[in-house]
Formats: sequence, structure tokens, C-alpha cells
Amino acid sequence: MSGRGRAVRSGRDLEDHVIAIGETLGLETQRQVRVGRRIWGAERRIDVILRHPDTRQTLGIECKYQGGGGSAEEKIPATVQDIVAWPIPGIVVFAGEGFSENMRSYLYSTGKAVDLADVEMWLRLFFGLDL
Repeated sequence: MSGRGRAVRSGRDLEDHVIAIGETLGLETQRQVRVGRRIWGAERRIDVILRHPDTRQTLGIECKYQGGGGSAEEKIPATVQDIVAWPIPGIVVFAGEGFSENMRSYLYSTGKAVDLADVEMWLRLFFGLDL
């Protein structure tokens, strides 16, 4: 599949990977879709939206990458909460060696986060595609 043979190196690269997986599965894709404003007035955008062309079932995806120490990890709880305000179901897809074990455990516990390595199967189940 396109995009799977190379390592993810940035948030944009992670978006590219998620879009490539979605397209391979026959899903329609959009990037950086505006969906209103946050409580402090900042524009809310969803990194990737996937839609099944027949059923019109839709999923929003926030892509979070952290290659080393940094601030992406600190933003995760707010991101998970932000998904609740979306007009569609959503998840966080994450990648990178920079997430601590505690943050990985938190992500898995939310039920709203999927490691990039698991996202294709997750999408197949969500959209009712062949396994």
C-alpha cells in the first residue's frame, strides 16, 4: 500500500499515511476540514475525514506524532476532549517513539485512540469492510 513502506517523521507525514490507508480501503478522504470554533474562539479543524462512499458513514481523525520529547503529548487530553464536540465520530491516530508509556496507556484507555500500526484493521471494522 502507498505510504506504508516508509517511516512517519512528522504530523503531516502521519496524515499522509492515514489518507493513503483510507484511499486503499476505498474511502473518500478530506484533509484539514473546518468544523467551527473552540471555546476560546480558535478555529477547530479535523486533520483527516474518511467517508464510506456507499453508506456515507463518516469518521474524523486527529493525527498526533511525537518523535522525541516535546509538547504533542501534553495536548493529547485536550484533543480527546475536543473530539466530543465534533459533529461526527472521531479518533486520535498516533505514531512516534516520543510518547511515554503512561501516555500510550492513557490513549488506549480512552477508547478514542489507535496506534498507526493498528489503524487499517480498526478502519475495516468501523466501516464494515472485508477483514
